[in-house]
Amino acid sequence: MIKIRKANARGHANHGWLDSYHTFSFAEFYDPQHMGFRDLRVINEDRVAGGQGFGTHPHQDFEIISYVISGALKHEDSMGHSAVMKAGDVQRISAGTGIAHSEFNYSPTEPVHFLQIWLLPMRKGFPPGYAQQSFAGAPKNPLTLACSPDGDNNSIKINQDVNIFIGKLAPKAEFAYPMRKRRHAWIQLIDGDLNANGERFWSGDGASVSDEKEIHLTSEKGAHFLLFDLN
Repeated sequence: MIKIRKANARGHANHGWLDSYHTFSFAEFYDPQHMGFRDLRVINEDRVAGGQGFGTHPHQDFEIISYVISGALKHEDSMGHSAVMKAGDVQRISAGTGIAHSEFNYSPTEPVHFLQIWLLPMRKGFPPGYAQQSFAGAPKNPLTLACSPDGDNNSIKINQDVNIFIGKLAPKAEFAYPMRKRRHAWIQLIDGDLNANGERFWSGDGASVSDEKEIHLTSEKGAHFLLFDLN
């Protein structure tokens, strides 16, 4: 079963410096039918104006993933990390027992476009941690493993039984992803068009996947997306 979450049904907040779309309930946007999916709690598509950003603020007991689509994002945190993320980079913040961080557009003029993702951890009380890795130069496979519970295939280790893949399909390409028993998936289309088991996606659309033996993916014009394999 695949249930589409249309892009235009998401929550939307435009603060001038920040233009954000919320797939699930977040901040002032509340939809009791869309509080998250499995251990996935937040998917925000954010565009931040040049020189602007999120000032230092705390988090606790979340796995926070950021994926930069275009532009560059400057990170600083209470553990002493300072880094600039560029297009194709994935960042993981394990908030654990507590961490404070800031995220700012590194460019004074050009916008930065990224996805902000929150996952519940396996348990509360993990020590806080930080990791960052570029997948911009990854082989052009349909799916590239970016995050996993064991750090498989040079992916970033996260404290949850979730595999996060960066998906890229060329025009007219197709790919089948086998689903393990009692597993679920979420697909978030960033750009292009996608067909998953007969369901059509357009930019910004997402979907939950349950009780499917495989996900058969095709694209007419090409697609850039994330696929979450969830417990």
